[in-house]
Amino acid sequence: QVQVQESGPGLVKPWQTLSLTCTVSGVSIATGLYYWSWIRQSPGKGLEWMGVISYSGSTYYAPHLKSRTSIARDLSKNQITLQLLSVAPEETAVYYCAASKRLILGATTRDLYDYWGKGTLVTVSS
Repeated sequence: QVQVQESGPGLVKPWQTLSLTCTVSGVSIATGLYYWSWIRQSPGKGLEWMGVISYSGSTYYAPHLKSRTSIARDLSKNQITLQLLSVAPEETAVYYCAASKRLILGATTRDLYDYWGKGTLVTVSS
C-alpha cells in the first residue's frame, strides 16, 4: 500500500526559504506509476496546485510560482522535496504531497489523485 508523509518546519520567517520533504513508502518514485505533486491550502481558501515531478524527473510548475519553486527527487531515500523561496505570510498553509497516475497540470480536485499525505502546516511569521 502506498503511503505518503509530508514533513518540514512548522514555522518559517518571511523572506526565508521553505523546504519540505515528502516520504513515500509502498512504491518506488522512480517507477513509471505516479506523478508527484505539491498542493497547498491556506486558511479559508481552496486547494492550490504548486507543481509536479514525474517518475523521470521532469518538472512542471504553476506559472505564478515558477520563479520561486523547485521540486526534486531523492531516489536513495524515496523522497520528493519542495523548496519555495522568499515566502510571505499569506503563504501560511497546509502543504500536501499527492500522487496521480496521470499528468494533470493544475489539478485541485482531490479525486484526481490516487494518494494524499495528511499534510503539514507551515506558518510564515516573524
